[in-house]
Amino acid sequence: MLRNVIVITYLLLCGVNNAQDKIKKHVLIPNSLGILYNFTTEDNFLFNDPDYRYQAHILKIQGFYSLRKWNNSEVELIVQPQIHKIQHQLINEQFVLPSESNYLQKRLEFTTPKSIALVGLEFAISFRQQLRTKLNAVFTAGVGIAHIDRRTERLAKGFTFIENISLGFDYQLFKKINISSSMQFGHVSNFDIQQPNSGYSTMGFELGIRSFLD
Repeated sequence: MLRNVIVITYLLLCGVNNAQDKIKKHVLIPNSLGILYNFTTEDNFLFNDPDYRYQAHILKIQGFYSLRKWNNSEVELIVQPQIHKIQHQLINEQFVLPSESNYLQKRLEFTTPKSIALVGLEFAISFRQQLRTKLNAVFTAGVGIAHIDRRTERLAKGFTFIENISLGFDYQLFKKINISSSMQFGHVSNFDIQQPNSGYSTMGFELGIRSFLD
C-alpha cells in the first residue's frame, strides 16, 4: 500500500512539473496565482449608513498577467473569480416607503437578518512600485460582473456589478512567494438595470498570498 502511494505521488509530481514547463510558454496562462481574503463592511468612517448593516467575507482566486515593466515598476492584469458571503439587515424600516407595493411585507422581509451569496468575476489593473528590495506598494482598480442570490431593499436579486479599488503593500516572503495587505473600497450595484439599485458602498481590508510560476 505504501509503495503504491509513493508511486502515485511521484507520478503526480512529475505531471505537475511537466505541466508547469508547458504552461509557461502559453500566453493565456498567468505568470502567478494567488488567493485573497477580504473583509468589508458599510460600518466605517466613510460609508457608515444607519439605515442598514452589511458585512461580507470575500474569497478571490487570482491569476496575474504582466502587461508592462519598467525600472522598478510593473502593470498587471488580474483575473479574479470570487465568492462573497454577506450578512445583511435593514435597520430603518422607513426606508421602504408606503408608496411601494406590499410595503409592510417588504419591511418584515428586509428587517429580518439574512445571509446572502454573491458570485462574481472581476478584472483589475494593478500598479506595483518597488520601495525596497522585497517590498512593493500596490494600487489596484477593478470592475466585474456578479450574481446575487437574494433581494434586499437596496439591490435586486440577480445580475449586478462590482467595483473595487485597493491600496497596500506586498512583500517577498520566499523566492517565489509574496504576501500582501491592503485597504479596500468597494461598491455593488446594477447600473439601474433592475430596481431597487441603491447599492452598497463598503470599506475593508485584504490579506493575500501569491505564488510565481516562473
